Amino acid sequence: MKKILGILGLLVAIVVATSLASDRFLSPENLENVVRRVGLFGILSVGAAFVIVTGGIDLSIGSVVCLCGCLFPWLLVEQAWPVWLALTAVMGLALAIGLLHGLLVTRLKLQPFVVTLCGLLLYRGLARGVTGDRTVGFGSELRWLSDIGAGRIELGGSLGIPTPCVFLIVIAGLAWFFVAKTVPGRWLLALGRNEEAARLSGVPTARMVVLSYVVCALLGGLGGLLFVLDVNSAQPSDFGNFYELYAIAGAVLGGCALRGGEASILGVLIGTTVMQVLRNANNLIDEIPNQIEFAVIGAVILGGAIVDVLVRRFAARRR
Repeated sequence: MKKILGILGLLVAIVVATSLASDRFLSPENLENVVRRVGLFGILSVGAAFVIVTGGIDLSIGSVVCLCGCLFPWLLVEQAWPVWLALTAVMGLALAIGLLHGLLVTRLKLQPFVVTLCGLLLYRGLARGVTGDRTVGFGSELRWLSDIGAGRIELGGSLGIPTPCVFLIVIAGLAWFFVAKTVPGRWLLALGRNEEAARLSGVPTARMVVLSYVVCALLGGLGGLLFVLDVNSAQPSDFGNFYELYAIAGAVLGGCALRGGEASILGVLIGTTVMQVLRNANNLIDEIPNQIEFAVIGAVILGGAIVDVLVRRFAARRR
């Protein structure tokens, strides 16, 4: 709770500072854009949190977004597949990717860093090869699909909830219930704290690790679909670039310890919001050059890791 209050206070401070520095920040159009981006990237951060809580890492999230986001319109337009079949195939591919990652980590004992780094290269290469490295989109006949992805649920007047945010609310609610209220969720936390102790206590550690990678890949695939629906087209060479950094940064900033064993879904949502507000501020405030965007992300991840280590040492001294 102290971590959540701390990151919430940071969010409030950034919002106040940005609103004072730019009169465009609080405009309805800009706020809706920020909420939409929080919905899109929040889904990826929740997926990253499931892997991080086990003590692992997934560097392939952005490439999974690229592969699924590019294949969906390619199957619909180039191959003339029906929507339900293309959707099933893309999500089935995401599930297979997560299963592959989990089995390589648990069965062959490969390092998650190596497995997902290779996936980062492999999946983007596949996307570029399958599509011929050409821009793919839905065209005029399937415009209704992108209208759904870029739409919103009206609340009356000018207020509305962007569609990606609705998906995020549902996914975050299910994730919170799983982690906080179910036995497998507690197994996941125990696995991250001490895998050997959890295994000796009867926790099916291998299955839980596989589950975490499957959830992460599925949410990455869903994120890819929502991203391409939001922009209506995708270029395989850069679609989803560095999205894994935003996902990991949002999770770490939200209280997910990189050593594993700690996670807060609410914290992840607030951490994702902080990242997107910082990104928006970087675009709105003229005094801040756009080129330092990734420097901010790197500083956030490094700061989260440093704070995690310092808190752990302080707790050890108190014990």
